[in-house]
Amino acid sequence: MSLHFAGSRLAKLTLASLFGALMATSSLAWAQEYGQSPILDARVESGELPPVEDRLPANPYVETMVDGVGQYGGTLRTTILANGDHYNLTRTIANELLVRWTPDWTEVVPSLAEEVTASDDATTFTFKLREGLKWSDGQPFTVDDIMFWYEDIFMNEALTPDKNPIFVVGGEPVVVTKVDGQTVEFKFASSYGLFLQQLAYGQGHLPVIYPKHYLSQFHEKYNAEGIPALLQGNATASDWVSLFNSKVSVTFQPAYWQNLELPTLNPYVLTVPYADSDRVEAVRNPYYWKVDTEGNQLPYIDNMTWAKLDDPQLMLLRMTAGELDFAFRHINNSTFKSVLFDGQETGNYHFVDVKDLPANDATLLLNLNVEDPVKNEIFNNKNFRIALSHAINRQDIIDLVYVGQGAPSQVAPQPEHELYNEEMSTQYTEYNPELANQMLDEIMPEKDAQGFRLGPDGNRFTINFMVADVFGLSYPDIMSMVQQYAADVGIDIQIRTTDRARLNTMWYANEQDAYIWNCVGGLSEAYTDVRCYIPFQKADIFFASKWSEWYSDPTTGEEPPQSVKNAYAAYDLVKAAVTDEDRLARMKEFLAISADNLFTIGISRPMPKYMLVNNDIKNVVQGIPITGNLWHPAPTLTQWYFDRAQ
Repeated sequence: MSLHFAGSRLAKLTLASLFGALMATSSLAWAQEYGQSPILDARVESGELPPVEDRLPANPYVETMVDGVGQYGGTLRTTILANGDHYNLTRTIANELLVRWTPDWTEVVPSLAEEVTASDDATTFTFKLREGLKWSDGQPFTVDDIMFWYEDIFMNEALTPDKNPIFVVGGEPVVVTKVDGQTVEFKFASSYGLFLQQLAYGQGHLPVIYPKHYLSQFHEKYNAEGIPALLQGNATASDWVSLFNSKVSVTFQPAYWQNLELPTLNPYVLTVPYADSDRVEAVRNPYYWKVDTEGNQLPYIDNMTWAKLDDPQLMLLRMTAGELDFAFRHINNSTFKSVLFDGQETGNYHFVDVKDLPANDATLLLNLNVEDPVKNEIFNNKNFRIALSHAINRQDIIDLVYVGQGAPSQVAPQPEHELYNEEMSTQYTEYNPELANQMLDEIMPEKDAQGFRLGPDGNRFTINFMVADVFGLSYPDIMSMVQQYAADVGIDIQIRTTDRARLNTMWYANEQDAYIWNCVGGLSEAYTDVRCYIPFQKADIFFASKWSEWYSDPTTGEEPPQSVKNAYAAYDLVKAAVTDEDRLARMKEFLAISADNLFTIGISRPMPKYMLVNNDIKNVVQGIPITGNLWHPAPTLTQWYFDRAQ
């Protein structure tokens, strides 16, 4: 069949042409001998490892890179924030999926799967895996591993009470069927034209991170008699479910990066776990399934290290001192740019463009499902959110905090994207404290002696904002300014600083009044990652977790008001659309409904950012897209990089 992929005006290739191009590229390696890193030679000679040709699949994925074939060896040094930054590991070494985006983010192509077919009505998707794929411990990766995920994890209510929405259509979860050892079918109850894009966008990792041969020992179905012995003396697990979850994590939470025994399909495997020291270390996966155009097994670089630092300022100092080979998160912002620019010579690095263009750099997220009944009533009053939006002087924030780099905006697609809507982007962004006061006088007219408004219960109405200093986006500084603007119209905001790990815990538990974060959905991921446009899924954006649970499963969570149901229904039509044209039209309708709800309050539309790379590191792509679960520097990943100084 011929199926177009949405999300970019350039993504117009059919499945047939995609497969033809990929198979032709892959065949380049067949007629020649494979190469491996010299660091593996002794292990092969001793018999500890099979020869490289026996470790690779019959048809390896062939990568064509920007600077050509690289050379083996070396250690890639980068950095990670000490608390709650496990996603930095995901971004650099964990983006191997059944299908993937091309590096320019214009096409979805086969990856772990070497062939994909889709039915004309976009209800059925069939994947043929590469023959001979292996986990990092050398055991085969087959359809049985995918079926283990589906039958024993995804469909197990104890392990997965909330189904990930990307595998649910019309309230019905996907049906996954084994065709043979290399072929698997995903079938949905109705059309799902967005499925391959969703699968390529990050959450698609779920079917391919559960090695059955290893994890079945922790599953009641396979080892009921042995579980008690495994639990004995275990301080973190009280039953088989918590034991299983301590060995792997569906969203790459710290448990995934703590278990050094967990086999993976990624280019590197950890040797030092995430939480146990002042650095994280990883070594090459000898069974990695990709090669370059001359048949050399990737990755080129043998080892990776992440220095765990608790302050972005320390990251900056390490970079300018030449102690890091690349860095991007937490320091790639306008605040640090001048210092980093001046430090290029001493640090032996240069700037690389990064297309980091989410829907908003700083978004106020009021908890619309907050337990407090007074706050719940006020937060769910759209006019309150509009008033608070008008109370904020966005341009002052941009000028003072972002050094003029940005534009006042709500959460909305970027101007360069086909989904951009100026009205959606600019609504309620005018700094107008007079209008804000007028609107608030109708909602909470009474004030206390200090001029702060009283809620319907007669008590001062206070919003406790949780703030973590992450991404180098100066959230504490922004919130200090927002706090003053809010006070000017009688709203009491109290700032509660925390680290990302604690904030993660709070939003998963629905414990926060409000917090500030960045919002995805600025470019092509707007189609697939709508968590800032509606309460969508259990991810790292929460402003109505109970409604999100209801959307995944109407028997759980909390039934939302009709206006929210309308937004969900509109997005269901986006997911169902088969053609690009229909999907674009449906997405515009959905975004209009989302904008009318004003679920969140955006502050600044971001400008492009940058990455810092050592001058000796090659095969780094300029203009890498990054947002949400399109994990930068994925989809190129670090297996491309090589050090010419080796």
